Amino acid sequence: MHVDSDEAALIERCRAGDLAAFEPLVEKYRQRVYRLAYNILRDSEEAWDVAQDAFIRAYQALGAFRGDSAFYTWLFRIVMNVARDRARQHAARGRAFGTERVEEKDWDRALVDQGTAPDTNATQVEERERIGQALATLSEPHRTIIMLSDLEGLSYREIAEVLNIPMGTVMSRLHNARRRLRDALGPLLVLVLALLLALAGAAVADAQQIVRFGTRIVLASDGPPPGGSSRAPEPPDERLEAFLPKLRQLFRYNNYTSLERYRAEVPVGTTQRWPVPGDRRLEVTPQGVRGGAVTFNVRLVKSSVAELTTNIQAQSGNPAVIGGPRHGSGTLIIILWTNPSP
Repeated sequence: MHVDSDEAALIERCRAGDLAAFEPLVEKYRQRVYRLAYNILRDSEEAWDVAQDAFIRAYQALGAFRGDSAFYTWLFRIVMNVARDRARQHAARGRAFGTERVEEKDWDRALVDQGTAPDTNATQVEERERIGQALATLSEPHRTIIMLSDLEGLSYREIAEVLNIPMGTVMSRLHNARRRLRDALGPLLVLVLALLLALAGAAVADAQQIVRFGTRIVLASDGPPPGGSSRAPEPPDERLEAFLPKLRQLFRYNNYTSLERYRAEVPVGTTQRWPVPGDRRLEVTPQGVRGGAVTFNVRLVKSSVAELTTNIQAQSGNPAVIGGPRHGSGTLIIILWTNPSP
């Protein structure tokens, strides 16, 4: 058995149906899984989506995990498969690394430091062109192994387990890939590796971004506001009052009653869970930040069954609105604000 005792205990609890036992495993490997997916897809939102899909598939397949390899290498193999499948689906849009032949200009764009000034001199432009040409000549297996070794920092044994190939093949393939790059680039090979490591750092930095957001659970109905609750009345909800005209345009109900309000400040990729009326649970996961907009994955769960699952964007001054299931005499509505007021 190659699994440490703590992980083995969590895996056994998962196999017994304890979904909560999988959460520590997700938290432990979340950033590495995201980074591996990001390195293949080069898209933050796609990478988070693949990471979530891979964790779901891993949980569902735990019964087949025998412990012959470390849990994380088994997990990474799933991530590679899911990411490559996704890259194939989006090949026309991105020609993502590892599935379609990547043109020289795409490698050049991937390796350029986004902070490079417009007046970059001709020598630097020529260097990037040579790097793009060299990487474009590598076969997919050689590109993949360069990424896993020099970008992800995996050992020979880990790479062998992730790619499901003998360790001797890993060593020879990595040697050949580096030799081809060295023949093509000479001293520029050092620059390639430095740029790849910089890209890895950018991916991790994205994974560590903190997102501040708030949510309202609103009951929309045509009847009178719900009564008979033993709870203390909610304080006036000025944010919701200001948003009511937009709600009435979207849903055309007469009454909108705030049932719950929550706030959170969490890293990208971290799921926040809150109770919702009707024995439900709301799960909100910030997936990425781009241009001031935050992409959220939102799930509404009842009795372990997802009633609603969606990805949606919100930004300051432009909240996201999701129509939910029926509840009592009305319909639940979920509203997400980013950067909410205290």
